[in-house]
Amino acid sequence: MHPNLTVVDHPLIQHKLTLMRRKETSTAQFRALLAEIALLLGYEAMRDLKLTEETIETPLMPMKAHKLEGKKLVLITIMRAGQGLVDGMLQLVPSARVGHVGLYRDPKTLQAVEYYYKVPQQLEDRDVIVCDPMLATGNSAIAALDRLKRSNPGSLRLVCLLACPEGIANLASAHPDVPIITAAVDEKLNDHGYILPGLGDAGDRLFGTK
Repeated sequence: MHPNLTVVDHPLIQHKLTLMRRKETSTAQFRALLAEIALLLGYEAMRDLKLTEETIETPLMPMKAHKLEGKKLVLITIMRAGQGLVDGMLQLVPSARVGHVGLYRDPKTLQAVEYYYKVPQQLEDRDVIVCDPMLATGNSAIAALDRLKRSNPGSLRLVCLLACPEGIANLASAHPDVPIITAAVDEKLNDHGYILPGLGDAGDRLFGTK
């Protein structure tokens, strides 16, 4: 396993994830549950953000209080399913910048092919969180991280809903320095590159396209 892997096994996350896995769960329910889990995963992913002090006035007296240090956080969605995670995390950090990386998986090679890239400028000194619900082969996440590292971000981490051993191993090999935060590690991949037991195609279930 990846030495930087964190599985957030909070009871609320596990309960909501079970509801998401059920094949009869509606699009509206799936979307709401993903946003709720994203908020909880985001809380863990942002645990080590740096703080600084400033002097403020409470209604009673002055004090030194903490606030986030540095430039605004950047959330990167790997389109299209990553948007569901970003929407949830924006409830925690509504001022965060948001970037989009469009990747599709070649059905024959299972390799990631980029078709869109639009992220905030000057990622230097910014904490960047990449959001992709399913860490399956890991190829999409690796391609997105490869691209983002060209901009020398201050820090990078990946948040996903589900991961599997194959995807974790691939990402750990390509980017051993990037922490992974996930709600669960499932058994394996099938021949089509889907996580088992998984929850189906996250994008189709999120947007109701199948």
